[in-house]
Amino acid sequence: MAPSPVRRDRYDDAPLSALLYAIRGTYTDAARRAQATIGCADVPASGEFLLNAMEWSGASLDSVIRFAGATKQAVSQSVDRLVSRGYLARGRDPADRRRVTLTLTGRGHAAGRAGRAAIERIDRELRARVGPEAIAQTRATLVALLEIKRRAGASDPPGTA
Repeated sequence: MAPSPVRRDRYDDAPLSALLYAIRGTYTDAARRAQATIGCADVPASGEFLLNAMEWSGASLDSVIRFAGATKQAVSQSVDRLVSRGYLARGRDPADRRRVTLTLTGRGHAAGRAGRAAIERIDRELRARVGPEAIAQTRATLVALLEIKRRAGASDPPGTA
């Protein structure tokens, strides 16, 4: 199936930064709508990424924090909300009792699966519109932007990034 044409007339002159800003909630909004349909409308917006990462890949909190470029302090409130709303459970690492572990509860897994299904629907629509080659190029562009951001952040004085 050939990709469907993308309307470009209104967006040809828009700066890339403006387009990225305009689409910023596309995946999250779809995931939150899907979660609401299964009774999980109370997933905090800041916890969406964490739930999805843990459900999809079993990612640890530390790896999610590193990828997102956040601090543990910034994520701790989201974790507290996710625990209090029944999406995550806290435990102790049996190998190191000082270390706290976080695991998805049944509700957390359900919310993660609903979010993933919504994101996969958007990805299928996107592939139908632009084709896999354009998506691969977009991914390469976004990775390059992420690397630019991280390199620039590494050179900024502490507290200014």
